[in-house]
Amino acid sequence: MSDYKIIDAVVNIWTQEALSHRPGWTDEFFVGKVKGKHGSGGISLEKMLTDMDAAGIEMGFLVAAKAGRVGLPGCYHMPLEVVADACAKHPKRFKGLVGIDPYMGMDGVRQLEHAVKDLGFIGAHLYPHWYDLAPNHAKYYPFYAKCIELDIPIQMQVGQSLIYSPQHRTRSVGRPIALDDIACDLPELKLIGTHVGIPWEREMIAMSWKHENVYIATDAHSPKYWPEAVRQYINSYGQDKVIFGTDFPVLRFGRTVEEIDALELKPDVRRKFMRDNVLKLYGLEG
Repeated sequence: MSDYKIIDAVVNIWTQEALSHRPGWTDEFFVGKVKGKHGSGGISLEKMLTDMDAAGIEMGFLVAAKAGRVGLPGCYHMPLEVVADACAKHPKRFKGLVGIDPYMGMDGVRQLEHAVKDLGFIGAHLYPHWYDLAPNHAKYYPFYAKCIELDIPIQMQVGQSLIYSPQHRTRSVGRPIALDDIACDLPELKLIGTHVGIPWEREMIAMSWKHENVYIATDAHSPKYWPEAVRQYINSYGQDKVIFGTDFPVLRFGRTVEEIDALELKPDVRRKFMRDNVLKLYGLEG
């Protein structure tokens, strides 16, 4: 057991209340896609915290996800209050990330500001594939500018998307190379490419290495199956540019940490990856 606690930068709230806002996101979808059971009863915050403690995880960043335009098949917006209430109940264990829907326009930009200034959210989150708009589309730029003004990072899924239902087949619009345009246009924006960038992980590594404010989050893909280039980047010249995440409940806390340990990262690298990098990136040091 290490002498420091882990920070999980990508966590979904899975309480019964949260699931009531997600259309049918239980085992029917998850079987064959992710590990573990995801029944309609949900997972309580208390159960999450117990599992986090067992895995040595001090804090998780909860996503108030916006997955598509409400009213379309399979789409949902997690109410900010669901995440804000969880963070208020356990302020030392959870922090909030506010989801972005580019079709909300300036109303969405104002909601982003409200979440950060009034509700204490520490970052933004984006699923480009839910909107069939690549991350460098003009509709996102007002949100990016607001993130710079608020001095918060934005996470966005890069790599392939999934088929969420027969009625909702999302295109894989999140090629990591799209982050090149954003980082060149807005070099102050702190960008995090989640889901490792697979199957374009080398593209994601290249963007992270090229741009000082582009980072990688390693959620959603089991560490034991990561391409070797990812492990090498974390363990060497990319050790300051990668942060740990699970995308819980896609990956479970304990098993994911065990698989990380099996990679046998250098001790100082493991600490940066599992804790120090994300605290610095989100301004949570001290």
